[in-house]
Amino acid sequence: MTTTAAPAGATPTRRHRFADLYHERTHYEFIDRSWRWAILSGALILISVVAFLVSGLNLGIDFEGGTQWEFTMANNASVSVTKVRDAIDPLGLGDATVLVVGNDSVRVQSKNLSTTQEAKVGAALAKYAGINNAQVSVTSVGPTWGDKVSSKALTALVVFFLVIAAYLTFRFEWRMALAAIIAVVHDIIITVGVYAVTQFEVTPATVVAFLTILGFSLYDTVVVFDKVKDNQARLGTVRGDTYSLMVNRSLNQVLVRSLSTSIVALLPVASLLFVGTYVLGGLALRDFALALFVGLLTGAYSSIFVATPILAWLKEREPKYRALRERAAADLAKAKAVAPVAPVVPGPAVDVPVDGEDVEPLDEDDGDEGDEGEGDDEDVPIAAPAAPVTPAAPVTPAGAPRAGTAGASRGAANPRGRQQRRRKRR
Repeated sequence: MTTTAAPAGATPTRRHRFADLYHERTHYEFIDRSWRWAILSGALILISVVAFLVSGLNLGIDFEGGTQWEFTMANNASVSVTKVRDAIDPLGLGDATVLVVGNDSVRVQSKNLSTTQEAKVGAALAKYAGINNAQVSVTSVGPTWGDKVSSKALTALVVFFLVIAAYLTFRFEWRMALAAIIAVVHDIIITVGVYAVTQFEVTPATVVAFLTILGFSLYDTVVVFDKVKDNQARLGTVRGDTYSLMVNRSLNQVLVRSLSTSIVALLPVASLLFVGTYVLGGLALRDFALALFVGLLTGAYSSIFVATPILAWLKEREPKYRALRERAAADLAKAKAVAPVAPVVPGPAVDVPVDGEDVEPLDEDDGDEGDEGEGDDEDVPIAAPAAPVTPAAPVTPAGAPRAGTAGASRGAANPRGRQQRRRKRR
């Protein structure tokens, strides 16, 4: 077990181990360092918006309309994208999209052409592939179908937001609903930005994936908010606790569950994306899995680093929780202002005179008569006793004067003097 260096007087902080994560004993500062997550999310959103405005989205043929040719190479020969372009460039299709499906199948997409031009392109592709013209399939798609898909997807998105806002407001409160919707919008913007930066083709499968990631992002956020609501009932029972500290504690309690859910969801999607695309050559799987993979990843991030800090920021502005935070700050200031009290070291008993009582000074010559000539000039170190010890009074005959009373305090040797002082104090 390793520890981090701590200043003098402070308790060293132990680093987190995997066992702490598994047993929910972590103490990560999510809310106190929320400015870091705000900078990261802001940078990602800025990049996504700039890429969308500059490059736009690479809309597929289903949204823009056009003609599509599909064929398979003869004798399972390998496909060369350069040779396919060389075959169709003389026909004015230099900007056509050439997609390789697997190792021996090709899909060529272009703008709408006349029937004669479609036949010429099909013949050129058949000649390159070494097959008959009839083995090249030609499909013409109009933009009307893509427009319908986009319109219905937008309508579904608006209805989704309204229903979710109503449910979260009823189940929790409107601040939690607002924080959850902001996190979902954050996920959509970043996912669209990934498509704008990479210029992957946007197909109807991509739209379906967009709608799918909304549900997952919201599910993970609701899990965190449910734990926050449970801990909110006990807020204020511990002195110095605030709403932000309670939210941070709730995040640490559900951290393992959020990570486990995200990893379990990402593993099959990753297999669809990498195995289905690069091994099996399924482009439809790639279009669906890419949006799903990016959406799940950003959803797992936003539920912890976006939705929950926004909730804490909104709740801290309520008068009740603002007063709680001010009281906690005042208690902390008081604790820092109180200086530590030095430990009291016991010393020898001192007889303190009271008002009206005289104490004779100690005569250095008294009591030394028997020690004359025995090392008067020597300094003998005397160790201080651990506790004051009262010497026993010598036994003297009745009526005889006591030895050594001239150099001692009258109150320390006379019990009647102590009684008189007690009476005066009363």
